[in-house]
Amino acid sequence: MLGGHLESCSREPLTGFYRTGCCDTGAQDAGAHTVCVLLTEEFLDFSVAMGNDLVTPMPAFGFPGLVPGNRWCLCALRWKEAHAAGVAPPVVLAATHERTLQFITLDDLVEHAIDVS
Repeated sequence: MLGGHLESCSREPLTGFYRTGCCDTGAQDAGAHTVCVLLTEEFLDFSVAMGNDLVTPMPAFGFPGLVPGNRWCLCALRWKEAHAAGVAPPVVLAATHERTLQFITLDDLVEHAIDVS
């Protein structure tokens, strides 16, 4: 969970700001790619509509394009925006970096968590 050992989010496709498979972060990560999510069609459509196309492959950048069911390290503010629009994807708390709490409340994350019973 947040603040403990950070689990891997996804190695297939390889995610994370540093492409380590984890939602780790640092000074270079201005977008705070810290929220591990399970992508949904609803969220991907929303993201495209907001100008962030995560669906279209971009081989020149090693980006395969994402599909529903992929896990991905998402920018905290994009998740918050999707939450406000009612289309926030489910969150994997164990793979979400604690820096996320600078932008999103723990209650909102837990409400959407798929790894908390």
